[in-house]
Amino acid sequence: MLRASAIAENVGVPTSSLVCEGFIGQAATTSVGIGLPNLPVALVPGHVDSQSDEELWANVTSVTLDAVIDNLLRQPAEAAPINEPAASDTVFTGGFEEVNRFFYENGWSDGLPVVPPTRAKVERFLEFTDRDPEAEIGVLAPDNRAATPWNVAVNGVMAGCRPEYMPVLLALVEAMADASYGVEHSGNTPGAETLIVANGPIIRDLGFNYEQGVLRDGFQANTAIGRFWRLMLRNVAGFLPHETDKGTYGGTWRVVLAENESVLRRIGWPTIAADQGVDGDGGAVTVSRFTGGDCIVSVYGQTAEEMLPYLADALVKATGWQLCFTIGLSTGGYKPLLVLSPVLAETIAKSGFSKADVKAWFFEHARMPAWKFENYIGAWTNLVPGRRSLVDLVNLGKAPRIFAESSDPERLVPIVCEPEDFMIAVAGDPLRTNAFVFAHNGILGFPTSKPVQLPDGWDGKLDRAREM
Repeated sequence: MLRASAIAENVGVPTSSLVCEGFIGQAATTSVGIGLPNLPVALVPGHVDSQSDEELWANVTSVTLDAVIDNLLRQPAEAAPINEPAASDTVFTGGFEEVNRFFYENGWSDGLPVVPPTRAKVERFLEFTDRDPEAEIGVLAPDNRAATPWNVAVNGVMAGCRPEYMPVLLALVEAMADASYGVEHSGNTPGAETLIVANGPIIRDLGFNYEQGVLRDGFQANTAIGRFWRLMLRNVAGFLPHETDKGTYGGTWRVVLAENESVLRRIGWPTIAADQGVDGDGGAVTVSRFTGGDCIVSVYGQTAEEMLPYLADALVKATGWQLCFTIGLSTGGYKPLLVLSPVLAETIAKSGFSKADVKAWFFEHARMPAWKFENYIGAWTNLVPGRRSLVDLVNLGKAPRIFAESSDPERLVPIVCEPEDFMIAVAGDPLRTNAFVFAHNGILGFPTSKPVQLPDGWDGKLDRAREM
């Protein structure tokens, strides 16, 4: 709404954006980011979904309407310019505790101690890229601030990364800036968090953990690079709690998931990055935003046919309102992720199943009754206007034909639109028959992969970095 209003205001058409009470602060901050700090907004008291028609009418006519009229008739006041320091300016000098207090008070830290980003440390990171320090990688919403190798390095230092992680950090920010990912949705109310998947030689080069405890902190590459993502969102994109980050509950950053590529090669399955069509010489990273996940414990069986029903059941159970990204808010935008431990993947592969075969099996068997699907996207939520049935949506051309093979409310329908919509990774304890499933935030964090571009002389630079 605000971005549409900004377009109109910039061509001289007065506007008034209607904003629910819980988003007034976000509207003000977002307006600054799009270059119109005094963009007129009109308050809608409370939350519209929890009000009766009478309550909503009373609130709109007594509060919202007057604000709309005033906004359309009055010229907004000129906003004071916001002056930020230049990229290489020194903003504070002091000891470790003083720097951390200053950064926390200015909203630049996540609440944990940060490594002070001294000029020397930042320049050490920049030795691991051939890019100009001030080259624009992309512009990040909501603040519409340019990401550059310099501010990537600054946030990498703060997160506790090592200088040789810089090529990975740059690839991640390229993904963050890609329009297909949708960074502007990083503060949406479900509070979904991004998971980074690492592939390629960079896993061993930088010492990523990909075995037991793969999603646990305690390994510098996995942990510090995961933390970097959230600091970059905070300090460059501009996502701040109680302002532009409106996660109802939220969650903390996730450590990087590195795939076990020796197992993948042995069983002939492609990596997550290869599934996405990306396979750089140095490696690749894939980002996607997930609303939550659960462990699937003690998967039993000696064949794929014995194991897959339990895994399919878990994929269905992890999926609820997110189905609006299968059909509703988008078609084919839901991409759930299943992480298999190596022993599970190897057992399934021994049964002659390729990864594509597994996805096809899930498409046929990871299903739920049509009435429940419709409740998730309509009756229980406001995610599909008009509370339309799946048959209606198919007839309107908004859903694939498979969702209307009959009108029986008990018919089973898939949770994704195509078998390829399932994402499958292999990582974790090699000797445990557990798996992990992630529910996906759809088009509000779409899977995006980028190659890791290594600088000239990478091997020598890496050898010297290991000696430090």
